[in-house]
Amino acid sequence: MDTSVFVSKDEIRSRFSGAMSAMYQQEVPQYGALLSLVHEINASVLKHDPALHSALRQQSELTRLDVERHGAIRVGTAAELKGIATIFAVMGMYPVGYYDLSVAGVPVHSTAFRPVDDHALQTNPFRVFTSLLRLELIEDANLRAQAAAILSQRSIFPSGLLELAEQAQVAGGLTEPQAKEFVAAATAVFRWHRQATVDQDTYRKLHAAHRLVADIVCFKGPHINHLTPRTLDIDAVQEAMPQRGIPAKELIEGPPRRRHPILLRQTSFKALEEEIEFVGQAGVGSHTARFGEIEQRGVALTQAGRALYDSLLAQTRDAGQQAATTQTYAERLQHVFAQFPDDSDEMYERGLAFFRFEPRDPAIWQQELAAGRPWNLPDLIKRGVVALRPITYEDFLPVSAAGIFQSNLGDAEQKNYVSQAARSEFERDLGSPVLDEIELYRAAQTRSEHALHQRFLAESGA
Repeated sequence: MDTSVFVSKDEIRSRFSGAMSAMYQQEVPQYGALLSLVHEINASVLKHDPALHSALRQQSELTRLDVERHGAIRVGTAAELKGIATIFAVMGMYPVGYYDLSVAGVPVHSTAFRPVDDHALQTNPFRVFTSLLRLELIEDANLRAQAAAILSQRSIFPSGLLELAEQAQVAGGLTEPQAKEFVAAATAVFRWHRQATVDQDTYRKLHAAHRLVADIVCFKGPHINHLTPRTLDIDAVQEAMPQRGIPAKELIEGPPRRRHPILLRQTSFKALEEEIEFVGQAGVGSHTARFGEIEQRGVALTQAGRALYDSLLAQTRDAGQQAATTQTYAERLQHVFAQFPDDSDEMYERGLAFFRFEPRDPAIWQQELAAGRPWNLPDLIKRGVVALRPITYEDFLPVSAAGIFQSNLGDAEQKNYVSQAARSEFERDLGSPVLDEIELYRAAQTRSEHALHQRFLAESGA
């Protein structure tokens, strides 16, 4: 078949993320206010930091900044999860990483559907953090069976959507009319419905088990529960939100502020209390689940970098449990994380973070080629011939995700599940393995090193 008639996966993903953002602005007007605030702060940062503006432009990060979003959804069954995976595959989004949130008292486990190759990420890095309810963590056997029965009765996909997705798989893509139909139908999956599918008594029982159980089980579909723009200065956003009438959570999740950001920092505004209607009853009740989130992304860390990050996070928490401490959490975090180098060259030398490589200056590069020295990348970096370009972290942090969830559920909602990672069961329900995010970053760094080495050989005549 002539694949030139097909709309690209990147284009379909861009249209879908745009449609989701427009829909969520209508449903949650405060999200629109958040987008405006983030846009203003990003513009101010770029204006006052020409070096950052130049670096982002060179790394093709500027083109994606304004369109960049991540969303989050929650599904109830393996069939729903497999259907979601089929839909996202049409958009070039694949399951990356496994996240066990039971350790933080949230009865779900998750993956992130996202693009995985360099070009797709530069075009539009839209990601959807997708959680699957773990019915086995509902202690009451009767309630567990009732939840399963309710979920078995619903169909979250509009007529024809999965057929279109499967057709795209077989044919290799979608035509323009098919792509329009697909985006409209896929967006509808995640629309908010104020009509619950259960009566108030059932809702209350499921809510008592956990608010997320009620959120997943009691509605027509997996409504988008937040969309997240990317900012270049999350501290400025955190400070400005209350000034705009946006109630922010108390703490920014993730690492402290640094000169060279690492991994992911997140904050949010508090979840909305929304009116809902119950089956067979007059009047309305309320439901709290949907909120707005902001993120600031840094460089992806290697296995060694993640181990250091995790150990420092544990140290910060341990220090907070000491009765004599007078430091705030933010102060402890900043103090402890002084042990993590805030210098790109040192992070590279110690194997803590992933980078791409490119000549720092054309004239210096040409001088190096003329010198006739053999290829030695660490030496070229040390001597300032080759520049390090951080590979953006495209994924999530389980502790931060759980912290965002809990801050929007209220302190009283904390549950004490024992950590029960169940990756093999999740992958069985998904119908495929999840991709290893560390391997994706390692491969991106290797591709960059290989490309620069080939250029060095070609231009030096070696």
